[in-house]
Amino acid sequence: MKKFNFKVSHSMTLNVSIDKLWSVISSQGNLEFYHPFCKKNIAKNWPGINSIDELQYYNGDVYTRKFINWIDNVGYDLYISKKNSPSSLVKWRIQESNKVVKLNITIYPYVFNMGYKFLNIIPFYTFVKPRLYDYLKNIEKGLIYYLETNKKVKKNQFGSHNWFSE
Repeated sequence: MKKFNFKVSHSMTLNVSIDKLWSVISSQGNLEFYHPFCKKNIAKNWPGINSIDELQYYNGDVYTRKFINWIDNVGYDLYISKKNSPSSLVKWRIQESNKVVKLNITIYPYVFNMGYKFLNIIPFYTFVKPRLYDYLKNIEKGLIYYLETNKKVKKNQFGSHNWFSE
């Protein structure tokens, strides 16, 4: 596993059972339901560990997600990257505490996040972290919307993102 210096995490509280949440986030093509910057989510190998899918963003970028860990009703870990580019690590985890279900998504992006911490800390915290946090907030809004309405989110439904929208 790669060594990353920094991470971006976001935890969301969801009014749903663990089983329902897991059925949504582990279903084939799941990002098309709730991800406001996802144009297509095409499974190449599904489900479970060694799953592979493709995420096509509205800006035209295509990323491949390779799942390296898969624990039913708990979460998964994956590497995501554009073709011939370095990978970022992403961890999805479901937790229940006092009958409250939470989903935590943690991204270990490769951008300004490997090598010398001293050289990367300022660009990471001023450039990368705020944009990825905003990205995760939009995923949260999309997931809540989908779980409450059972309707797919629309393109940029909660606002555009300068990295992933057209």
